Amino acid sequence: MALFGRRKTLLGLDVGSAAVKVVELTRSGQGLFISGMGSGPIESAETIGDTVQKVLKDSGIKTRRCVSSVSGRSVIIRQVPMAQVPDADLRQAIEYEADKYIPFDVNEVQLDAQRMDFGPAGESGQATATAGQIKVLLVAVKRTLIEEHIALLQSVGLSPAIVDVDVFALGNAFELRNLSLGINDAEVRTLVDIGASKTNINIMRGNHSYFQREIYVAGNDVTDAIAKRFGEDPKDVERMKKDPGGALESMQDAMLPILEDIGNEIRLSFDYFENQYDQQVKEVYLSGGTGYFPGVDTMFTQIFNLPTKVWDPTEGLEIRGGHASGLGGANSDMAIALGLASRLRNF
Repeated sequence: MALFGRRKTLLGLDVGSAAVKVVELTRSGQGLFISGMGSGPIESAETIGDTVQKVLKDSGIKTRRCVSSVSGRSVIIRQVPMAQVPDADLRQAIEYEADKYIPFDVNEVQLDAQRMDFGPAGESGQATATAGQIKVLLVAVKRTLIEEHIALLQSVGLSPAIVDVDVFALGNAFELRNLSLGINDAEVRTLVDIGASKTNINIMRGNHSYFQREIYVAGNDVTDAIAKRFGEDPKDVERMKKDPGGALESMQDAMLPILEDIGNEIRLSFDYFENQYDQQVKEVYLSGGTGYFPGVDTMFTQIFNLPTKVWDPTEGLEIRGGHASGLGGANSDMAIALGLASRLRNF
């Protein structure tokens, strides 16, 4: 891509509702290594820019070319059946179809589309579609959301190269992790990233994403449930979650109904995927801050009746320098930021 010239470093910036996370990737020969990484809490909407600058400074990251992302109810993702069209005409064709699938005026959104390639018949499962049709992944984002996000990045001296979507970045992080570990199978796994205000779901077959969804039951709901049980302030509960001590079982009891609510929504995604592709999910991989709470993987294993584990998106990648390794190996919540930075592979 001419946009990047000879640059060999890229910043992935994840601005969530509760924290800012950054990962800097650097190319070394044919491989990549993590050259900077960090995170910091967001105290208020007015201080997001200050938080970004502080995290970058504390992480020792100098790169200003970045990939960031948007998410939430202003982002719409749909799998759309369409008549066969050449790739060159796909973008124009989807504009005529978009108003059937998005709840916004087409003039208010930025559209993107990509043909979904399911591989040879019988190899990877075929989504239900009428003969002569293709499946297209449609993404629509309100222009105001993108414009506000780009303005934030530019206000702190960053140069946005791409604005991605959180749930796609999650899949990219998992693909990079698998490639780094030499994993290239065809198993169906579900990625579940539980943030503060939303949960990202991405169903992968091997290193390819087949289904993406956001739900709005997440870590804040877990915190509120524990706060109600103990009569504590939610800020104090966040500290308790990091070191539950003797309150572990009581906290697990309090959070179980919320995890079951999350699990019920994820099961709906399982059902849709399995009906569309005639394949079953075999494993669940958890990431996000809630995954740090002791026993969450075991609780979800029981909810799903599937093997469930917390994964480290940095696994298989070399981490160089004191700044980059400053998180002490607790990297489950860095999946989105790493997935954004992984766009470096394509340039």
